[in-house]
Amino acid sequence: MREWADFTTEADANGALTVQIGGPLVVSSVGQIDGGLRAIEGPVARLDLGQVSEIDTVGAWVAWRLARDTGAEIVGASAKAARLIAAVRGSKDDTAITPERRPVAERVSGAVGEYVDGMGKGVIGFLGFTGAMLVAGGHLIANPSEFRGKALVRQIELVGISALGIIGLMSFLIGIVIAQQGAEQLRQFGAEIYTINLTGRLSLRELGILMTAIMVAGRSGSAFAAQIGTMKLTEEVDAMRTIGVSPAEALVVPRVLASILIMPLLGFYAALMSIIGGAFISMTTLDIPFMTFLSRIQEVVPIHDLWVGLIKAPVFGAIVALSGCYQGMRVQGNSEEVGLRTTIAVVQAIFAVIVLDAFFAVFFSEVGWG
Repeated sequence: MREWADFTTEADANGALTVQIGGPLVVSSVGQIDGGLRAIEGPVARLDLGQVSEIDTVGAWVAWRLARDTGAEIVGASAKAARLIAAVRGSKDDTAITPERRPVAERVSGAVGEYVDGMGKGVIGFLGFTGAMLVAGGHLIANPSEFRGKALVRQIELVGISALGIIGLMSFLIGIVIAQQGAEQLRQFGAEIYTINLTGRLSLRELGILMTAIMVAGRSGSAFAAQIGTMKLTEEVDAMRTIGVSPAEALVVPRVLASILIMPLLGFYAALMSIIGGAFISMTTLDIPFMTFLSRIQEVVPIHDLWVGLIKAPVFGAIVALSGCYQGMRVQGNSEEVGLRTTIAVVQAIFAVIVLDAFFAVFFSEVGWG
């Protein structure tokens, strides 16, 4: 028995074309002759399957397609071949392979609707997750012996101490940019000295804590989502529940608490580094002595600017940590989900931080701390 399929074409005295297929007409061998059969042009009188040793559904479809496209009559088919060809002939479907593309208005409105619906479900899920975390925190307050102090210290190290270098460098450079660009504009009015006011107030009130929160979201928020998400995939979270350990208490509470505690310190540190950067560039371009710049900061920056930054810091820290942990807990299915949830955690945290910062700005202006 031949192990491959082949075909021949022959024209009789009247010019009628006959195609004869031989060998096994099955999925493993039909690819060798499919291209040749598709290339046959013109009417075909007969399709002879008498030499086909074996046939399956794929082979029956190839034979039926050739007969349909060329108008050939199928002859010599075995009982099995005839039964399979009849089956594939009855399964003809005129449905388009790709769906018809809807109008732009329908697609845009549908996408917006799906997004709004998903956003609503996400808000509900996030509130539920926050409630579960508060319940876990209340349980730990009632049972302080179950609190994992070492886990908290470890997360403080990862979120805060390990980030001092990058946050300090970023804030120092931002201070240089603020002072340099501010001085360029104020020089037009002969008011370069007010560069100190601009740098001090922006650093302590807004940019110090805001840029720190964005950096922590990209650095630690993503790490929270990836770590917890990987634990979900490897079923470590399920294993913790099985042995009676609450994942919220063991994984979420230490991370959230560490972020809340360390963010005010990081924000204050970032503001100081930004002021130092402004003082450095002012010393080199504006001929303002370094120590004069720093002493002047104490005179022109009101103390409530410092309190504004310190009040916002723990809120931003909680948002960043909760977003990362929530998206990590939602990971399921495969490793691609870890990357997706990590990206969503960072985007959501940064968006929420910026929105809250806007609300804080309006609120503090209304209470006289503008």
